[in-house]
Parts: sequence; C-alpha cells; structure tokens
Amino acid sequence: MSNLLKFSIQSKSTSAARTEIETRGFKLVVDEPQELGGTNDAPNPVEYILAGYAGCINVVAHLTAKEFNIDLKDLQISIDGDLNPARLFGESFKERAGYQNINVQLKTESKIDEKVKARWLEAIENRCPVNDNLRNATPIQFSLN
Repeated sequence: MSNLLKFSIQSKSTSAARTEIETRGFKLVVDEPQELGGTNDAPNPVEYILAGYAGCINVVAHLTAKEFNIDLKDLQISIDGDLNPARLFGESFKERAGYQNINVQLKTESKIDEKVKARWLEAIENRCPVNDNLRNATPIQFSLN
C-alpha cells in the first residue's frame, strides 16, 4: 500500500491562450494578458505557480507554527519572480524558460524569537511540497494520444 497522494487535473483548450481546467469539481481558467495574446480574463500559468506556492506556504507555515508554539495571528505572503520570455517566443535559447528567481516574503505581527523564526522558516522551506517542486527537478513524461 502506497502512502502517495495522487492529484490530477483535466484541461481543455478554448483558444490559443485560454485553458479551462477542472480538478476535484473545481473549475479554473488560465489566460494570458492581452499583450501576450490573451484576453486577460484570468491569471496566466506562471501566476498560478506563484499563487499555488503562496497557498502551500500558508498551509505549511500554520502547521509548523503550531509545532514551534508560535501564536500565529496573521500571515501575509508576497511572492514575485522574474522571467525572460525570449525562450517562450523562440527568440533566444540562452536562458531558461522558467523563472530566473523567485522572492518570497512573509509578514506577521506575531512576536517570534529570532532563533525560533530561523528554525520556523527553515521548516517551511523544507516541508512545503511546492517549494520542493520548484527547487528540484521532478521527472515528467510527455505523451501524445
């Protein structure tokens, strides 16, 4: 018996820039800003990566705060990243297609001892599955029909 949790999505392209996605009964839309050929009706894929990352950090931060006896009354997470679209558009293959860097900033009004804060942040980074996927290569298999 495996302890693995399996997650999946199904998607359908509705235009060159728009995708409708379904997972566990939830419907998501992915689109691009107009300057990238979309209609700007929804976040784009790389924005969803950051949103998913923030959601994962939130869960792990609260879970580990309890373990560290941190009275976490509030938490704000800001994430930004820089990406060069040259590879996406086939203009240059010198840099990777994904984020060049990602910056995560957590804010809370809770008073946390500096040593506890350092251990807590390390635990969040170490235990967040999305952080793990962004930091490490994950085997991916593509197939068609």
